[in-house]
Amino acid sequence: MNRSVWSRVSSLARYCSARGIGPSGVDNEIFGCYWHYRAETTGLATHDTAKRFMVRAWNAVRDADTTGGRALQRLTEPPLKGAEPAWGAFPAGLRQEIDSYVAGLAKVHRSLGGKRIQPCSATTIATRRAELVATARMAVRLGVPIERLNSLGALLHPDVAEKVIDAYWAQNGEEPKTGTIDLGWKILRMARETGCLDQTALNRLDDIRVALQAHRREGLTEKNLRLVRQVLTDGVWKEVVSLPDLLMYQARSAIDHAPVKAAVTAQLAVAIAILTFAPIRLRNLVRIELDQNLIKPGGLNTSYWLVFPHYDVKNRVDLNFQFDQTLTDFIDEYVHEFRPTLLRGANGPWLFPGEGGQSKHGMQFSKEITLRIQKAVGIRITVHQFRHAAAAIYLKNRPGDYETVRRLLGHRDIGTTIRYYCGLQTMEATQQFGKLIRQQIKFDADS
Repeated sequence: MNRSVWSRVSSLARYCSARGIGPSGVDNEIFGCYWHYRAETTGLATHDTAKRFMVRAWNAVRDADTTGGRALQRLTEPPLKGAEPAWGAFPAGLRQEIDSYVAGLAKVHRSLGGKRIQPCSATTIATRRAELVATARMAVRLGVPIERLNSLGALLHPDVAEKVIDAYWAQNGEEPKTGTIDLGWKILRMARETGCLDQTALNRLDDIRVALQAHRREGLTEKNLRLVRQVLTDGVWKEVVSLPDLLMYQARSAIDHAPVKAAVTAQLAVAIAILTFAPIRLRNLVRIELDQNLIKPGGLNTSYWLVFPHYDVKNRVDLNFQFDQTLTDFIDEYVHEFRPTLLRGANGPWLFPGEGGQSKHGMQFSKEITLRIQKAVGIRITVHQFRHAAAAIYLKNRPGDYETVRRLLGHRDIGTTIRYYCGLQTMEATQQFGKLIRQQIKFDADS
């Protein structure tokens, strides 16, 4: 078996080996169980293209005479998507109403309760538009005549929305994923905001939303719980919080002979250092502006504050983090010694500049941070998972103090904080119980 083929099937082989499943016992059902495990517990790709590549690699092994692969069962490839109509082929009324809706998001607008809301970020607007386009394409794929989708009201109508949500649910398996659950309230919210449906239709959409919410899982996913168990292991989190110093040392050593590499390393060092003190969302991290979000309100010789007004935060909650002098000095060194190299002659305001005078691209930056930590420490932690790590570490030292965690993470409702992190108290309880048992055993031995 060549290296390329093995790289595609090796994770499946390890999964089966750990469960005592021989190569000849791997069928579509076993493969489906593996794919569910892969999606829930790893960071590996789980889209149909990745699945198709693995199935083809497996079938190639099966068909290779030299490996004895004919004893293997052939796996079924996911079907290729059929050709979909171009967006320009959808009715003009639908396209115009979607354009009008997303254009309104770029302006000051009001919430359902009449509260004045600042313009949405470009990322939010692009996401909202992409969700509407995806919903329209899915509806056509499910057999809804394209000419019927002649308005936003026609697209968001419960007869169409229910079909689309059911289709996404079917792709998820037995239980809907968070994205599918969220789609219910997103469709309802857009219908209410635009006034494109009557009250009867809105009530039906609300019923769909409520039914989906019943399937929302309480607490952290298994993937995030695995991360929490790692960071709560003695010594692991210490390595993470010590990594910025190591990276900055490497950057200083390379600045003369490899200035770009040094600047990128220093950029990662500062990003990780900030995340350990201020577990903000990726969107806020990449869009930190000097003198706007990162400020010294007490003057040049004082420490930094990292601030985000409510309209720049997902939950519309003001965020304020005061950094100590050590972190302030760390950031200042990066800003003065390394950041100019990354600006490439531009004069942008971003703490983490990317190309063309723009801020760093979010997903790419997150991937770089994750890979650097994984290489140095051995754990895989995304930018968003720093939030879970922060909650876990704080609750370990201050059991039950969910209010502080709520404020730290910028949750509007403490119920959200409790739903996510109440399970961490169980982990702490079992640890304390284990210590009690060990003390009792020691006492009995000494008696």
